[in-house]
Amino acid sequence: MTDLSDLHGLVPAALAPAAYKLELIDHVFEADIGFHDFEIGMPQRLHATIEVWLDPAALPIEDSREEAWDYDFLRPGIAALARARRYNLQETLARAIYDMIAARHGVRAIRVSTKKLDVYPDCASVGVELASFDVRPHGPSAFSTKV
Repeated sequence: MTDLSDLHGLVPAALAPAAYKLELIDHVFEADIGFHDFEIGMPQRLHATIEVWLDPAALPIEDSREEAWDYDFLRPGIAALARARRYNLQETLARAIYDMIAARHGVRAIRVSTKKLDVYPDCASVGVELASFDVRPHGPSAFSTKV
């Protein structure tokens, strides 16, 4: 097996990582959400996918816990937000998740997607997505705008 420390300084600067992304994919949780009478007080299953782009300088050099950007707060943080209150709108919950992540050190860009899983029998889900960058087809990439 190759010792990666032997490669230090051999990677050309043009090939240095330009992006560093962490993901929480397909996380399922419950929240008291919805403004219809039949939804109030009836927790619903939601699905969240979170993408967090970090400053490439935060990419660990060493294989150590101390160097890692600790993403362990994501799942319990989402659960705490979901339990903290009832939400009328999925947009409000998605924004609370978004703000929780945006307040962390080193974050350059975020995408938060939430989906209610059990709304319509003929649909897999209905959802909301928030992003800190232009996500239109053929629009600028995440790193050509305000990140």
